[in-house]
Amino acid sequence: MGSAEGRAPDSFVVSLGELGSAPLPLVGGKALNLGKLTTAGFPVPSGFCLTTAAYRKAAPAELDVLAARLDSAPQPGLIPDELGRHQLDPGELDLRELARQAREMIVTAPIPADVDAAVRSAYAAMGRGAAVAVRSSATAEDLPFASFAGQQDSFLNISGADAVVESVRRCWASLWTERAVVYRFANGISHRDVGLAVVVQSLVPAATAGVLFTANPVTGTRTETVIDASAGPGHAVVSGSVNPDHFVTETATGRLLLGSPGRKAAGRTRSLDEAQVRELTALGDTVQQLFGAPQDVEWVIDAAGKIWLTQSRPITTLYPLPDPAAAEPLGAEAGAAAETRVYLCGTLLQGLTRPVTPMGLFVLGSMRNRNGPWQYVNPGLRMFVDMTPMIRNKSGRRFLLRILPLADGRSAAVIPALLADPRFDVRERPPRRPFSKNPRPKDPRPSGGPGKVTADNMANLALALRAIPAMLRAAVRPAAELRHAFNYGTRLQAGLVLQEPATAFGRLDHAQRILERTVSGLILATLPGPSVGYLMLAVARRLLRGIAEPRELETVLRGLPNNVTTEMDLELWQLAVTIRANDESHEVFLANGAGELAVRYADGTLPPVAQSGLHGFLDRYGHRAVAEIDLGMPRWSEKPDHILGVISNYLRVEDPEQAPDRQFVRAEEHAEARIRSLVERTGLRSRTRARAVELCLRRTRQLSGLRELPKFYIILTLAEMRRQLNEIGAELVRTGSIAAADDVYFLELDEVRVGLRGADLKGIVADRRRLYDVELRRRRIPRLLLSDGTDVEAAVMAKSPASDALAGTPASAGSATGTVRVILDPVGAHLEPGEILVVPSTDPGWTPLFMTAGALVMEMGGVISHGAVVAREYGIPAVVGVPDATTLLRTGQRVTVDGSAGTVRQADAPLSPAGAAGTLAG
Repeated sequence: MGSAEGRAPDSFVVSLGELGSAPLPLVGGKALNLGKLTTAGFPVPSGFCLTTAAYRKAAPAELDVLAARLDSAPQPGLIPDELGRHQLDPGELDLRELARQAREMIVTAPIPADVDAAVRSAYAAMGRGAAVAVRSSATAEDLPFASFAGQQDSFLNISGADAVVESVRRCWASLWTERAVVYRFANGISHRDVGLAVVVQSLVPAATAGVLFTANPVTGTRTETVIDASAGPGHAVVSGSVNPDHFVTETATGRLLLGSPGRKAAGRTRSLDEAQVRELTALGDTVQQLFGAPQDVEWVIDAAGKIWLTQSRPITTLYPLPDPAAAEPLGAEAGAAAETRVYLCGTLLQGLTRPVTPMGLFVLGSMRNRNGPWQYVNPGLRMFVDMTPMIRNKSGRRFLLRILPLADGRSAAVIPALLADPRFDVRERPPRRPFSKNPRPKDPRPSGGPGKVTADNMANLALALRAIPAMLRAAVRPAAELRHAFNYGTRLQAGLVLQEPATAFGRLDHAQRILERTVSGLILATLPGPSVGYLMLAVARRLLRGIAEPRELETVLRGLPNNVTTEMDLELWQLAVTIRANDESHEVFLANGAGELAVRYADGTLPPVAQSGLHGFLDRYGHRAVAEIDLGMPRWSEKPDHILGVISNYLRVEDPEQAPDRQFVRAEEHAEARIRSLVERTGLRSRTRARAVELCLRRTRQLSGLRELPKFYIILTLAEMRRQLNEIGAELVRTGSIAAADDVYFLELDEVRVGLRGADLKGIVADRRRLYDVELRRRRIPRLLLSDGTDVEAAVMAKSPASDALAGTPASAGSATGTVRVILDPVGAHLEPGEILVVPSTDPGWTPLFMTAGALVMEMGGVISHGAVVAREYGIPAVVGVPDATTLLRTGQRVTVDGSAGTVRQADAPLSPAGAAGTLAG
C-alpha cells in the first residue's frame, strides 16, 4: 500500500502504520491520530485508511454546488437539546432539506470502479471474512478546537467485502447528517472544504471497553484521569446505552480517588480491577505526552487482558490553563514542582461573559493600578486575578469571606471548600510565584495585610489621604461634590480632543497618552461622593438596629438621582415616547427590524423626528456599548442596532402603569415614604437619633447615584481611543498590513506601531481571531480557576447532592410571575413588557432592557453586582448567581421569581439542581 507521503492522487489506500506523517486533508483526524499512535509503538488494531481522494472522486459534482449553497447561507438558528448539543431550530427546514439532499446524492451515486477495487483489495489482505470496524475520519475532526465527537458514523463487526464497501458509502453519507452540518456551522467550518476518509480496522473481541480522559472533563483538573468502562464493546459506553463503571485516578501515582460501579445489579463486580485502572492511567498519560495535550482515548481489553487503543482525540471542552507553563510537562509530571494557585475571573465580576479582544485585554491591563498587589493572567481571553496571596493570609481570608458574597454569591458558596483544602493553608509569607522565571521583586500583600513600606505603597497611601478632604466635603456639602464630579467630566472631554488633521502615528501617540494618564484624577473626582453615600447607608443601618430590618433599607436606594445610567435609560424611554407620538416614525419602527432601522439611520433616511432624536441621544451616550469595558466592542454611535431594538421593545408598552418613567417616579415616592417611616419610628426612641438617621439617608440618596460616574468617564476615554484606532485600522488596511479595519483590535499598541511601519500582521490577526471565535462559543466560564485547570465550582458541585430547587442569591426584594425570556446577547433582543429577563450577566449596556422587565434572573453576581444594584433601584425583583439559569430556564416558561427568598419556581415541575457544598480535596 506504500507510504502516504508523495502518494499519487489516484492511490486511495494507506496502511495505518504509514499514516504518522500523512497530511490531515488526505486522511482526516481520526486516521492521522491512529497513525501517530501506531508509529509510536502503541497497541493499535491493524488496518488501512481509505483516503479523502476516494471520497472526492465518488462524490457527484452536484454535491459541491449544494455545499456552496450551505456555505453562503446565513448562520442558522441553533438551539441546545437536553444534553447541550446544538440542533437546528425547527424553523430551519431549508437547511434540513439541503442536508437530506446531500446524503441522497452520496447514497445513490455509483462508487468508481478503482475506488471499489482498492477497498476490496485492502480488505482481502486482512484475511478472508475478517470482522472489521469501519469508521469515519473527517478532515474537520479530532482538531484542537473541535473534536466532532460522534458527528460521523462508525460501523462495527462488519464481515465480507460487499458489506465493507456499503459501510464505506454509509460513512461518506454521514458527513451530511443534520448533526454534522450543524456542528460545522457552529464551529465556522466550510462545508465545501471538508472531506471524509474511512478507517477499516481489525475488530478486537472486547471483554471490556470504554473511554479514558487524561484530564477531568467535568472539573477541568489536568492532574486527574477519568475512566469509564463496561463489559463488552466500547460503543455502549460512548453511546450512553449503559451505566458504566466510573473511575477517577491521580495521574502521577495511579492512586484511585473514586471508583463506582455502574447502576446495575447490586453486588456485581467492577469491569476493571485496580491494576488495570493503573495500567490504563499510565497508558493514557503516555498518549497525552505523545500529542502534547489532554486526550479523550477509546480503548478495548481483549480476552487475554491486552489493552488496545482504538482512538485518541483532544479534549476540546477544557478551559485554558491560567498559565500554559503549568502544562509543561504534562500529565504525571505536571504540578509536582509547581504550587497550585487560585484565580478569580475579574471580567465576570464586571458582568462580562464573552471573551475580551486582545486590544481590550491590553488596555485593561495597562489601565489597572500596577503599583497594587495583584497579578493578572488572561486564559481564554478573560482577565483573572491571582488570589493566592489573599487566601494564604489570615486577614485576606476574613476580607474575602466578607466581601465576595456581596460581589458573587456563587463564588462565595464554594470559597469555604477552597479554604479547607490543605494546599491553600495560611502562610506567614507568600511564596515565590511558581510560574515566573524570577522571584517577586517585592513581597506584595492584599490590601489590609502586613507588608513592607515601599514607594509604591506610599504613593497609594498618599492618594488615599488626598481623598479624605474630598469625602469630608461630600458629607458636609453634597451639592458642591456633585458640581465637582460633573465638572470633571467637562474637563475630561476637552482633554480628549486631538487636533486635526493628524497622521496615523499621531493618532497612535494620542491613544497611548490617553492610556498612560494616571487614574488618580478620576478617582479623586468621582469616588468620594458614592463612597460617602454608601458609608452613610451603613451608618444608618447601624442606627436602625432593633428598629428596622436591614432589607427595609433597600427601598431607600430606589429611584436614585444623579445616576448617569438611569438618566440614560429614561432619556431613551422619552425618545420612544416621542417616536410613538409621531405617526410616520412610529410606523417605520413597527415595520422594520433593528438592522434595517440602523441602515436607515446611517443613510439619514429615518423620519426626521426619529432621525434627530436618535442623533441627540447618541451624541450624549453613543460612547457606551454592551460589554463596553472591551475596547474592541463597537460603540452605539458606530452600531446603534441594540438601542433601536430597545426602542422597538418600549413601543410595545401599552399599559401606562408599566411606563418606565412612571415606575421610576413611584420608586422615588416609595423611597421618600420609607425614609419618613424610618425617621418616625426612630423618633419614638430618640429625636437626636432620628435626625441622624434622616441625615444619613438623605446623604445616601444624594450621593449614592454617583457610583456609575467613574465607569461612565472611563468608557468616555475608551471611546476616544477607539475612534483613533478605527482611523488607524483603516490606514493599516490601505497599506496591506491587515485585511479589515477592525483587525486592529486583535493587536496590541506596540504591534500596531510595527504595522504602521509596514509589517504584515495578517497571520497574527488570523490566529487570534480563531481563538476569539472559539471562546465566543464557550458557555461555561470558571469563576474560580486553579492553576491545574480545576474549575472550583464544578469540582464542589460534583461532590454535592442535587436539589429540586433553582436557587441563587436574593438581590432585589419582591415577587413577580411571568413568562421567561432568555437573552444571551442584548443586541437586537426582543423583550415583552413584564417578561422575566434571564441572562448570563449584565453591564450598563443591558440596563435599557431592565426598564420593562418584570424581574431579573442572572447566572452571575452578588448583591453588589451591577445587575443587582440596578434591579433594586428600578424596583424589580431579582435573583442572581443562579447556576446555569440560561440553560435550565427556557423562553416561554411561566415562573415565579422571589427576590427575597432567592428562588425561581415553576409550578408544574422542578427546574434544576442547585446548591453548593462539600470540599475540594478528593
